[in-house]
Amino acid sequence: MKLFTRLFLSHALVVVLTVLAMLLLTEVFASSFIRHHVEQMVRVLGPAGHTYQDDLTRGMRTALTGGLLVAAPVALLLAVLVALTASRRVVRAVRQLSEGSRAVAHGEYRARLPEHGQDELGDLARNFNRMAATLEQVETSRTDLISTVAHELRTPITALRGYAEALSDGVLPQDAAARGVLRETQAMERLVEDLSLVSRVEAGAVELHVQVVPLHHLLMEGQERFDLLAASRQIQLSVVLPPQNLTVQTDPDRAAQVLANLLGNALKYTPSGGRVTVSAASKVGQAFIHVIDSGPGIEPKDQARIFERFYRLDSSRSRAAGGSGVGLTVARGLARAMGGDVTVAAAVGQGSTFTFTLPVAP
Repeated sequence: MKLFTRLFLSHALVVVLTVLAMLLLTEVFASSFIRHHVEQMVRVLGPAGHTYQDDLTRGMRTALTGGLLVAAPVALLLAVLVALTASRRVVRAVRQLSEGSRAVAHGEYRARLPEHGQDELGDLARNFNRMAATLEQVETSRTDLISTVAHELRTPITALRGYAEALSDGVLPQDAAARGVLRETQAMERLVEDLSLVSRVEAGAVELHVQVVPLHHLLMEGQERFDLLAASRQIQLSVVLPPQNLTVQTDPDRAAQVLANLLGNALKYTPSGGRVTVSAASKVGQAFIHVIDSGPGIEPKDQARIFERFYRLDSSRSRAAGGSGVGLTVARGLARAMGGDVTVAAAVGQGSTFTFTLPVAP
């Protein structure tokens, strides 16, 4: 039996039972009400009223019965129409949900249901639309990932083919070809490692060894690691160390990886003669590490996307520098896995400030 038929019959059964119960209860309780009313009329009429008592009783009962016989079919008709409308609405919503779920099952993630009302059917439509939007976003991310990986691999593969052809034609010395092949295979190896790390970070499968770490040690190690690079690029690297008693609860290796990514990006995009400053502070159980550079800044439209996989502000420069475009994605993922975050505040022409937060050790 179809859902519409079941719903309609259920509503109709409820209506019929209600009408029958009303008629039965009327017959049960009407006699006492009629008798009481007739007695009041007899008292008003005086001694002559007793002559008409039986006629009054029969007349009132006849009028009541006639009214019920007329009202009951009309009430049944109206109730049937209401049941028909309600059943159609429910069945229409179920049919739309069935068609939408069938479309999603066939990969049509843009399918949406109309959202009407604030009842359970409206909530069902809204939840379905949210699910479809999430699936559409996942599918878009998957497609973008495949396209981006193919694009990233195209450059080293093209270079490898060029080295192979040049070596075959004898126009390139073997040692030069070997160095080129090694360089391109290392680039592909870095890409594979970055992809593996991104997938583990996004899946929450990165193993962390959380411990209490003095924050000034973390900053000192970062300064020692990047001092020579900053000097070679004629960039002034300044680190303002926090109090030695300020400790954070983190994985020291992963925290150093996040800080290294932020410092490496700052030095990469800061021009010669510029300045990169690292400072730290704490507030309400959180430690804040600020990496401030005097680079070109970041457009507002780019600030929301720089943490996406493979998104680059300057694709040619990043690729030439050996970057795969997932550094900030990994940095934010690791920071959040350790109970912190990575955020950015920047203005075009005024540099950028990346903030790395970690929970303060109790």
